[in-house]
Amino acid sequence: MDRRKFLRGAGVAAVGVTAATLTTPALAAGVKNLKMVTSWPKGFPGLGTGAQQFVDRVNLASDGAINIKLYGGGELVGALECHDAVQAGTADLYHSAEYYYQGKSKAFNFFTAVPFGFTANEMDAWIQHGGGQELWDEVSGGFNIKCLPCLNTGVQMGGWFTKEINSIEDFKGLKMRIPGLGGAVHAKLGGTPVTLPGSEIMPALQAGTIDATEWVGPWNDQAFGFYKVAKNAYFPGFHEPGSMLSLGFNKDVWEAFTPSEQALLTACALAVNNNVSAEYNAKSTAALENLVANHGVIYREFSDEIFVAMGEASKEVLAEVAATDAITKKVHDSFMAFRKDALVWSEYSDASYMRKRALVDF
Repeated sequence: MDRRKFLRGAGVAAVGVTAATLTTPALAAGVKNLKMVTSWPKGFPGLGTGAQQFVDRVNLASDGAINIKLYGGGELVGALECHDAVQAGTADLYHSAEYYYQGKSKAFNFFTAVPFGFTANEMDAWIQHGGGQELWDEVSGGFNIKCLPCLNTGVQMGGWFTKEINSIEDFKGLKMRIPGLGGAVHAKLGGTPVTLPGSEIMPALQAGTIDATEWVGPWNDQAFGFYKVAKNAYFPGFHEPGSMLSLGFNKDVWEAFTPSEQALLTACALAVNNNVSAEYNAKSTAALENLVANHGVIYREFSDEIFVAMGEASKEVLAEVAATDAITKKVHDSFMAFRKDALVWSEYSDASYMRKRALVDF
C-alpha cells in the first residue's frame, strides 16, 4: 500500500469523523426552541390552522434551527392573555388579534380592525407602505413586543341573532359578543357588548347569556355551530371590514434573532397573511351555501338605515378614541389620512369593477 495515499485517506476519514461528531451537537445546541400561544382552539379552521401554518413554515424554512411549539387558547395561558404572557416572557410569541388588548392602549384597535375602516387590501397597503408598521412598532415596543401581520379574514359578517333585526331600535338591550371598537359602537346603539374568546361563544348562546354574536364569516361560523341556536345571519359587518391578525414576539427574543432569521420569520408571516386570506375567499361560499341549504340559516343584509346609524355611532367612537392619548391620536390620524386616499383608489378600482361586473350574467 502507498503510505502517502494511506495517510491522506486517514486524514480525510478523521475529518469526516470529527464533522460527524461535532457538527450535529453544535447545530442542536444552536436550535432556538420557542413557545407560541394563541387565542384560538388548536386546529380551528382559518385562525388555528393559520397559526399552525406559520409554525410549520418556520420550522421547515429554518431547517430546524428555529423550532416553535404551538399552544392553543387556554392550553398554556388564557385565550385573551397572550399579550401579557409574551410581554412577561412566559411565552416567546403569540398569534392573536391586537384589539383584544385595547385595555393597554386604544391604539391597538387600529392594528386589527376599526368600524368602517380598511379592507384587507387597504390594511396591507397601510401597514406595509403607509407607515402603519412603524407606528405598530412604536406602540408595541412600549410593551416589549415586536409585531407582524399574519392573516387577514377579509370582510366579516354582521353576526348571528336569535331574533330579526329590522330597525336600529332592535339593538337596544341586545347582549352581543362583539369586541374591539365594534363593541363600543354597539353600546352607543343601546346594546350591551360582551368580549368572549371563541371557545366560550357557543355555550353563552346556548345558555342565553348573550342574544347575538359576531365571529368571522360562514367558514369559521359553521365550524362553531352557531346555526344550531341562531338562524338569523346578517351582513356585512360594519365593525371588521378586513381584520388583520398578528404575531407578537417578545422583543428580547426578536432582537436575539440574526437579521437572516428575522427576514425568514417576516417572510413566513407575510406568506400566511396572503395564503390564509385566499383560503377564506375560497371556502366561504361553500360554507354559506351549506348553512342556507342544510341548516335553515337565513342571510339578511342590514338595511341602509341601520348601516347609516352604525356609521354615525362609529364616527363618535373613533373621535373619542383619538382623544385618549398622544400615541393613539398619532395612530388614528395616520389611519384616517390613509383611509381618505384609499377610498379614492378603491372607488376607481375594486368598487367600480364589481359594480360593472354585476351587469353581465355569465
